[in-house]
Amino acid sequence: MTILRTERLTLRPLVPADAEAYAAMRFHPQVAKWLPPAPEVPMAAARRTIERFADGWRDRRYAPWGIFLEDRLIGHGGLNHVPEFDATEVLWALHPDAWGKGYATEVARAALAYGFDTLGFELIFAITLPDNHASQAVMKRLGLTWRRQVEYKGFSDIVWFDIDRQTWAAGVA
Repeated sequence: MTILRTERLTLRPLVPADAEAYAAMRFHPQVAKWLPPAPEVPMAAARRTIERFADGWRDRRYAPWGIFLEDRLIGHGGLNHVPEFDATEVLWALHPDAWGKGYATEVARAALAYGFDTLGFELIFAITLPDNHASQAVMKRLGLTWRRQVEYKGFSDIVWFDIDRQTWAAGVA
């Protein structure tokens, strides 16, 4: 499992002891409205997600990290394999207290570098709801381009952006 440090943040795999702080972030009403609903109570869902992320680290050498600012969990972000598309996405979700400070861009940039430079991916995508203009701004800032709308987890109008290795290497982001 890989730990990265950016200018301001530590990105490390979540562990079971992070479940309470993770649930508080992930199920905050302002965060949850942008993410698929969980089929169970927040703590059980947080534990299951942390286990799923650990499986990703073990099986693929990547999964979302916990995002830590001075040892405080403020979100999750990184790379995630999406079986429905058989592809890898870059993602982020931050507690509202951390919005508007550039952390999403910082995390996503580190994740894209890891995906292209370390793991050798040819393409990485990002998806969001059409009304999530803040996330779309991050995608554009990083050089991702809108490609299409897709169906995902019951939503039929998800917007899909992506970036390929060549564009990333050209320094667009």
